[in-house]
Amino acid sequence: MPNYKYSAIDKSGKKIEGKYTANSKEEVLSMLRQNNYYPMKVEEDRGSKDLRIGDYFRKIKTKDIAIFCRQFYTLLNAGITIISCLDILKLQTENKKLAKVIGDVHDDVQKGLTFSESLKKQKHVFPELLINMVEAGEVSGNLDVIMERMAFHYEKENKINNKIKGAMAYPIILSIVAVGVVTFLLTFVMPTFVGMFESSGVELPLPTRILLSISNGIKNYWYIHLLTLSVGIYAIIKYTKSERGKMLIGIINFRIPIVKGITQKIITSRFTRTLSTLLSSGVPLIQALEIVAKIVGNIIVEKGILEAKEEVRKGIDLASPLEKIGVFPPMVTSMIKIGEESGSLDEILEKTADFYDEELETALGQITTLIEPIMIIVMGGVVGFIVIAMMLPMFDMVNTIDM
Repeated sequence: MPNYKYSAIDKSGKKIEGKYTANSKEEVLSMLRQNNYYPMKVEEDRGSKDLRIGDYFRKIKTKDIAIFCRQFYTLLNAGITIISCLDILKLQTENKKLAKVIGDVHDDVQKGLTFSESLKKQKHVFPELLINMVEAGEVSGNLDVIMERMAFHYEKENKINNKIKGAMAYPIILSIVAVGVVTFLLTFVMPTFVGMFESSGVELPLPTRILLSISNGIKNYWYIHLLTLSVGIYAIIKYTKSERGKMLIGIINFRIPIVKGITQKIITSRFTRTLSTLLSSGVPLIQALEIVAKIVGNIIVEKGILEAKEEVRKGIDLASPLEKIGVFPPMVTSMIKIGEESGSLDEILEKTADFYDEELETALGQITTLIEPIMIIVMGGVVGFIVIAMMLPMFDMVNTIDM
């Protein structure tokens, strides 16, 4: 649908300008009249550009949501209306895909939908947590405060995500380099020695025969290996998105010692901070637990939180059913118990979240330090095996000549 630029006058006589996506000019005029605006000028925006092909594949990250919330809060706090906020943000948002979505939200709000209802129509982009918080802010009349809290929340979430990615970056890059070096040795270096080995008449050692088989397999059937790898990666991704796959990953995350500690801290930090944000914004505990369960990122913990929610609905305190899940450290359940007794659960949870954010940062630094030498040793062992396998026949050839 084309975009239209319009200018109109509101009830107070103030001139307003904006853009609106519609099927026709008449639809824009109808929208303006429904909002009690007096239309002055409506024309098609010829300068508007559709999304480029690359923009469709660009992800909307947690960082983008955090910036959106922070900018929205700043504009609201300055006394700008929601419609004007959206109009400004859709023009200045750097992520073109998000800008297009904000434009759609802007159009829906102009048509008479509430801000939260407009966000729900874009729930494939905006997290459920944000939608529920906006709805609570509309009911309580403190949407600006809610947007500030959400900006802070997603900034923290983005910081945690960056730390996790940073910890994984080194081993991933080193693994890619190792695979590249090994592939180069097997496909380009090893074949140069094959003719020498075959003409020498020396019986090749077992390591060399293994290496030659691998080299020939990669060189002659690379397309089969590539296809198998692609199908395997696709199957793994598909399986991990299924219910059984999520359950298996959840179990594995709590079985591997080092991974278990990191997973526990991530879940604890995310759970306590999100629950604190919801409770401090006036969301009831039952509803808050239902929202938090969906964002912890582990299906086992999700089911445990939902069971805890049912226990709380029956009148049981929150700490006891959370303890049964067996994931949250004793300190967390103890702090929750203190918070429930003192009536300051949201404040206690926020302090707990801050503590586990620091714990997570320390743990990620330790695991990165531990992985580095392990990866170097593994890479050195593989390259060393290849070098030895190529050198052994050469020693045999020298011994044969000497004899």
